[in-house]
Amino acid sequence: MNLLIGALLLNPRNPLDLGSTVKGLNEVQGIILGDTSIASILDPVGNILFNSGRINVQYLWAIEAPAPGIIDRQSVSEALQTGIIAIDSSIPIGCGQRELVLGDRQTGKTSICLDSILNQKYSSVFAVYTSLGQSSSSILQVFLSLVQKDAIFFFSMLIATASSSAVAQYLCAYSGAALSEFFVITGELPTLLVLDDLSRHAAAYREIYLLLRRPAGREAYPGEIFFVHSRLLERSAKLSYNLGGGSLTCLPVIETLAGDVSGYISTNVISITDGQIALSSDLFLSGILPAIDVGLSVTRVGSIAQWYGMKLVAGFYKLELAQFVELQAFSQFSADLGEESKNRLTKGLRLVELLKQSNRSPISLTRQVGILSLANQKLLKALAIKDVHTFINLYLDIPAWTLLLIPPNLIAKSILGCVFKL
Repeated sequence: MNLLIGALLLNPRNPLDLGSTVKGLNEVQGIILGDTSIASILDPVGNILFNSGRINVQYLWAIEAPAPGIIDRQSVSEALQTGIIAIDSSIPIGCGQRELVLGDRQTGKTSICLDSILNQKYSSVFAVYTSLGQSSSSILQVFLSLVQKDAIFFFSMLIATASSSAVAQYLCAYSGAALSEFFVITGELPTLLVLDDLSRHAAAYREIYLLLRRPAGREAYPGEIFFVHSRLLERSAKLSYNLGGGSLTCLPVIETLAGDVSGYISTNVISITDGQIALSSDLFLSGILPAIDVGLSVTRVGSIAQWYGMKLVAGFYKLELAQFVELQAFSQFSADLGEESKNRLTKGLRLVELLKQSNRSPISLTRQVGILSLANQKLLKALAIKDVHTFINLYLDIPAWTLLLIPPNLIAKSILGCVFKL
């Protein structure tokens, strides 16, 4: 009987030739994990590329583990603060949630993920950044930006560069999930997993499928590509207190073409995740950062994973911004607008300017609530639209202890006086 067996080489440097002897170990593929993984860079099979010098405690952990069952989970109720005011106020992310980040190339997808990691600097959330198929220079730039902010001491990074094999890029995503699960179960910690990005992961799996001479499906992707991503993302969960109460929050990234969110991989991942943050190239080119498209962005967890104070101040913002987008689109076809419509447009422009945020500068929850509460008052009406950003920068420069002693209205009035003098 002729039996054809297909296999994939994890290390292409050791090729197989005709007549070579191959033995099956009857073992599940695993990765060596431990405290050495903290503040380190690893490859998809667990080899440490950059070590932080921590204690060498190692455990063998399965790369592809089954997702927690329904009984082992609990509902998402705890907020994961990203430090981005536009997300924490309108698209809140909860611990244990799967929130997709999608957009065109160079629209700020990685920046949103990095800001979310930077915001966990003084919290107990362990962050894992998984790079799939990116260039070595981009990966180095990401790591150095975290080093400059001193945010790598509760952080781990798994990389499979563009020059790596398709097998390494495919395994890297599952190794990142295994590393996150290790700290969720053993350390009972909330973890944040960034998968950047799953479109390259799907392309790597397509290459593997074609090399194994298996029939391809739609757009040459394998028919089981939905199952490949679903069994990866289903491992995100908020565990019950009987299992320690840890959580695995996942931020998968998908790159779209010309803003088309109806692509094959995009629609697959959208149907798996609990919401998406859509980025618009038009908003990015117009200088609105982060370029979040409010109409396409949604969270299926809702405000249940949001602090009560944020709920009070963020409720008006969603309605005002939605009305502003509609009114702005209508005003393009009308030359004569009423006084009330002009006031609404001006207020909406101030609100958009208020929500602009630079990269690598996450804002704490208390500062976000303060900014949104000021936007709900009449103090900002005296400001020109171009001076709103200066007002916010001066407000963020005030020490935190000052906000506890002086009422926010007095602080805002003093800042307004400084802006008018400038």
